[in-house]
Amino acid sequence: MTLTTLGYAFLGGLLPAFIWLYFLLQEDASHPEPKKLIAFTFIAGMIAVPIAIPLEQYARAALPSNASVLIAWALIEEMLKYGMAAIFILWRPAVDEAPDYVIYMITVALGFAAAENMLFLITPLSGGNIASSIFTGDVRFIGSTLLHVFASASIGFAFAFSDASHSIVRTLAGAVGLILAIALHTTFNTLIITQGASTTLAAVFLVWTTAVIFFAAFEVLKFFQYRNVIIIRN
Repeated sequence: MTLTTLGYAFLGGLLPAFIWLYFLLQEDASHPEPKKLIAFTFIAGMIAVPIAIPLEQYARAALPSNASVLIAWALIEEMLKYGMAAIFILWRPAVDEAPDYVIYMITVALGFAAAENMLFLITPLSGGNIASSIFTGDVRFIGSTLLHVFASASIGFAFAFSDASHSIVRTLAGAVGLILAIALHTTFNTLIITQGASTTLAAVFLVWTTAVIFFAAFEVLKFFQYRNVIIIRN
């Protein structure tokens, strides 16, 4: 493995994630978050990947069936993404509006996806298979990367819509969001790993159906959040 290979893998994982990050941040462009905190959140997501790898390897060796392994992998990744956000980001004063929870959860997810995509690109790049590398990058750009985003967004939405509620309600909402994230992640992985054009199509359908729900939910969230702000100011 050469430095050139690592460089291409680094760029191949990073640039698509940056494209999605720029696009998704436009959803809340009227109330932008601090750029330094967004960058820090993205890096925190990347750091979660080397923590996830040994845990997933242990799960694969210890668990008896493919189904249990897939659930464990989804649990590990979603817990780590949420954990990084909860430990380093979500308690900060900058997280002062309900949509912010969604913004920071999708940012940490894109950091995780970027680092994960780099690892997936190293093997074909090391073998000089440029076509396979491009195909892998394209598939992950419209599939796995968005899966990470929308799974983590489930947790963000859970906290956002319960923002004004009692702490017990927020805790329960966060648990529901995490369970939904794990279920979505597990379903996608199962469809991807199962061979066949129909299951691949179903995985793509799952991601883009979730995308429609995401954008609709975010518009509803912004409407109630910023409508209240306007009422208070008036």
